[in-house]
Amino acid sequence: MKIEPLWVRKPGRTRPESKETAVAPVRNGVQASSLDACWIKSRHSNAEGNCVEVAPLVDGGIALRNSRDPDGPALVYTAAEVAAFLAGAKDGEFDHLV
Repeated sequence: MKIEPLWVRKPGRTRPESKETAVAPVRNGVQASSLDACWIKSRHSNAEGNCVEVAPLVDGGIALRNSRDPDGPALVYTAAEVAAFLAGAKDGEFDHLV
């Protein structure tokens, strides 16, 4: 037996908007050098090139790129997304990854 979501079974009901669809689309994968941004590198960066750079954007977004590939792709996040990630990092939620 196939179980349909509630919004499908009730006539006239529209699909609820999720948090993911409520967020404005971002330009993930945009060429980093095409952004009008001032990139910041961590003081923990080292000579082996283990660096991630961040840049605030005029629209309030935050871009991340690999410093070894400054013309490569950048990932763009909202300030709220970065704040949530940083809070998790500060709480040690990702320590098991390294």
